[in-house]
Amino acid sequence: MKIKLYSFLSLLIGSITLVSCIDTEETSEAIFLEDKAEIEAYLDTTTIVNVKEYKDQANAYYIIWQELSNSKDSVFVGDTVVVHYTGKFLSGQVFDTSIEQVAKDNGLYDSDYKYPPLSFKVGTFSVLTAFEFGIRQMETGDKATIIMPSELGYGRNGQGPVPPNTPLVFEVELMEVKPGLREN
Repeated sequence: MKIKLYSFLSLLIGSITLVSCIDTEETSEAIFLEDKAEIEAYLDTTTIVNVKEYKDQANAYYIIWQELSNSKDSVFVGDTVVVHYTGKFLSGQVFDTSIEQVAKDNGLYDSDYKYPPLSFKVGTFSVLTAFEFGIRQMETGDKATIIMPSELGYGRNGQGPVPPNTPLVFEVELMEVKPGLREN
């Protein structure tokens, strides 16, 4: 019995030692570099109508506008925005949407759900920070595609249908900006 206990303890200590040797920064960097390469390959092989763009290549974050409204109705912290969106993986597979027809076309339709546009107050951290950042760059009526690495999405944990370490693509349309107490 003592041999089994010693064997178990040795295995446990060895496992803890091995795990403590893993450099999480190095692992994060490796995941980011893989995401960045996947995003660059996606951008090289995908046609996205582009009338304006924001590139942060160092962080593998992109906003590509398909339509500009020129409404001059900008978004500020404290405003409530109303957005239609479709969330996709780089493969093109849709994982979430606020648009009923898109849900039907992609096998996500739920007859009990009404498919309203997403409404959220800017600056309350109620959506992904990278998603909100993209919306803040838009004006009412703009349509854009936001592309982000996994660390700016759901990261190492994933969420719901989104697996861990998955870069994301969001097609968004800013429907409305309801001014709030603006903090800028």
